[in-house]
Amino acid sequence: ARAQRRALPLVAFLSPRTFAANIDAFRRGLRELGYVEGQNIALEVRSAEGDYRRLPALAAELVSLKPDVIVTNSEPAIRAVKEVAGTIPIVMSIVGDAVALGFAQSLAHPGGNLTGQTILATDVIGKRLQMLHEIVADPGCVAVLGAAGVNYDNASHELAAAAKALGVPLLPITVADVNDLTTRIAEIAKHQCRALVAMSEPLFVQESRQLIELAGQYRIAASYDNRLIVEAGGLMSYGPDTVDMFRQSARYVDKILKGESPADLPIEQPTKFVLAINLKTAKELGLAIPPLILARADEVIE
Repeated sequence: ARAQRRALPLVAFLSPRTFAANIDAFRRGLRELGYVEGQNIALEVRSAEGDYRRLPALAAELVSLKPDVIVTNSEPAIRAVKEVAGTIPIVMSIVGDAVALGFAQSLAHPGGNLTGQTILATDVIGKRLQMLHEIVADPGCVAVLGAAGVNYDNASHELAAAAKALGVPLLPITVADVNDLTTRIAEIAKHQCRALVAMSEPLFVQESRQLIELAGQYRIAASYDNRLIVEAGGLMSYGPDTVDMFRQSARYVDKILKGESPADLPIEQPTKFVLAINLKTAKELGLAIPPLILARADEVIE
């Protein structure tokens, strides 16, 4: 059975955290292209379950299976795979600045064995801050929540420029791991910041319930990049449709399995953005959402 199964093209999928919506979207993308698991394709999925220290071992385990292509997302997971993959093609479902991070020579011509999709899009985080400022006119200061060891240079520059234009001071806060969240959110409250912008980070999606509870406890209005957090009770989000990006990853896999080289497949930037607002959370925080923002929302949770 093993030999028969290995006769099928093998796709390895490594995730830093388990998000059913993402892997389901990827599987849906494969089905749309005519792939049926167990019939004309095989899929091996691994997740670090939020413990990034496990990524190198999981990457090595998947590489030992000799897959035809590896699909992964987030800088730590991509680095772990790149370290051991040799020439195996790698599809990055979601990555920040692939060029600055050293994953590609350029977006148009990656030039190596990595290609995929970047979440980099001009001034998305600046727009998030602007909308948050319209909701919380006098935030005192705005906390910027990121994870330790992740490069946010592009987003940080955009955010600093937007904050300067709005005349709002920023407070950078770095979270080491899930156990650090409570301390860091309390620190934000201590600095009397009434608003928070969360960087694009799998940790914040995985731990959204805790993050939402803490933001509610300290009455902090928070803006995220992922609508899944708003569906879980977060105030607002604006960013690329990341679930759809996982579906689109299947197109890259299809092209590579058909003989195209990742070096020649351009890295795509997002084209689909979603603004989500949770009115129930806004009410709990005593905030009124301006009609113009509500009118622009793609998803309103009441």
